[in-house]
Amino acid sequence: MSVFDQRDQQVQYQYNAAGDINIGAVQNQTELVGELEKLKAEVVKAKDSQALDEDTAIDVDYQLTKAITQARKPEPDGAAVVGYLSEAKTLIEGIVAVAGISEGLAKAMEILPHLLQH
Repeated sequence: MSVFDQRDQQVQYQYNAAGDINIGAVQNQTELVGELEKLKAEVVKAKDSQALDEDTAIDVDYQLTKAITQARKPEPDGAAVVGYLSEAKTLIEGIVAVAGISEGLAKAMEILPHLLQH
């Protein structure tokens, strides 16, 4: 008997985040904002492909918008940005189809303290 038997399972659609998101290579605040904007665009794509339901996508988009707005400020509040990203990540936690977005959010939270020293 197989531990993970996939017989009779049907997958309607699998969404994978775009490969052009590279938060790990971010060197400054401007690049961070650009990568966060890419993640935000991926949320829209995930909603359009029905990998994310509309309500969740709206909530995640809102948190990312708040994070981007804060990150663009001359002296951004890094803790606030991390808070918004954490909330966005929590909203999609466990949704396998958008794991790439979740991983991008986690990486952004990891590097943020080094980029935003405020």
